[in-house]
Amino acid sequence: MQIPTNVANVENRRIIITGGASGIGAASAKVLASRGAKVIIADRSVVAGEKVAAQAKRDGHHIEFHEVDVTSADSVRALFGFAMTSFGGLDVVINNAGIDHDPAPMHELSDDAFDSNIAVNLKGVWHCMRAAITCMAGKGPGHIINVASIAGLRSSPGISAYSASKHGVMGLTKTAAIEYAKIGLRFNAVCPSFIDTPMVQNTLAKLDERSQKLIVKASPLKRLGKVEEVANAIAWLSSDESTFMNGHAFTLDGGMQA
Repeated sequence: MQIPTNVANVENRRIIITGGASGIGAASAKVLASRGAKVIIADRSVVAGEKVAAQAKRDGHHIEFHEVDVTSADSVRALFGFAMTSFGGLDVVINNAGIDHDPAPMHELSDDAFDSNIAVNLKGVWHCMRAAITCMAGKGPGHIINVASIAGLRSSPGISAYSASKHGVMGLTKTAAIEYAKIGLRFNAVCPSFIDTPMVQNTLAKLDERSQKLIVKASPLKRLGKVEEVANAIAWLSSDESTFMNGHAFTLDGGMQA
């Protein structure tokens, strides 16, 4: 396989990506594998995950699929056990699994919607960070990349539970970055704005035309981000070109927070 020489080098990196069956996770897996990384994508969606892995195999790239429920500590431990058995170690873990909820004022949001967002987006990331640290500590440098959101950096009217979960992810990321720097583990977060993913398209479909246009035009670039744009940033973070970055919110928002 010919690896491009003008991109960040991730050849032979051993990587887990949760939420890897679609959207940013699948795009990141494809980019990383195309550059020579060995990737395990983990997701609840078995059919979609196996489809991504099968296509990678046809393309001559290394992507394996493993089913996971990030809300279950046992399921997460099984995923990381599988990775350690398959790869003999891990270099990068990308915690991307996440859900959203229907836009609603905070006082109208249901307990179930709030609890689900916290369980997947925050506790699920914590489960995976804990497993990653256990597997990677004492085995050389490693990088844990959490996919957060600009909703974790600013106010986000209408999506209070999602925003709370992503603010929590930023707290976990920054705290772990300090706690584990001394043993060579780095932690950073990727904070996209509105990216053209199935989740965002599902949200847009529930809004009126005016609200849809406001979301698209929220970025100074006047468009949704592309999954490949986030994937390329994640690939750079997964390479040795990012080795002095730790505890940072890597923002991809087209200038929304400029």
